[in-house]
Amino acid sequence: MPSSRQLSGWLGRALKGVAQGELSIRIVGEDESAALNERYRGRRGPTNVLSFAGTDLSEEAGGELRLLGDLVICAPLMAREALEQCKSLDAHWAHIALHGVLHLLGYDHETDAEARRMERYEAELLAALGFDDPYADER
Repeated sequence: MPSSRQLSGWLGRALKGVAQGELSIRIVGEDESAALNERYRGRRGPTNVLSFAGTDLSEEAGGELRLLGDLVICAPLMAREALEQCKSLDAHWAHIALHGVLHLLGYDHETDAEARRMERYEAELLAALGFDDPYADER
């Protein structure tokens, strides 16, 4: 697993320009990931990341607090996916953590246009961090 310093560095790229806020990251096993995935998304089995958007409380907190939300990342699945995709573990963690944060910031991939926009931004952020484009083989 990456250190909190690594995660902060990676996610700082996506959060640049976001007012002060709070983000929590919970690292879980496959059973907990599967239970949350089924409960909140209606899908069976574990998933690499779940994003739960927070609430903008900036007005109530005098403009100082924004609850960005929560990320739940499944560590065993991340390790397996990195191996299957022939990626370094750091590259995969950076990608999936950024992907989750972008969901919290309003990005989505429900339509082809949304997916292209989100994937381009992910690739741009990852390149700035020194990681390869995770979607290059799909284009």
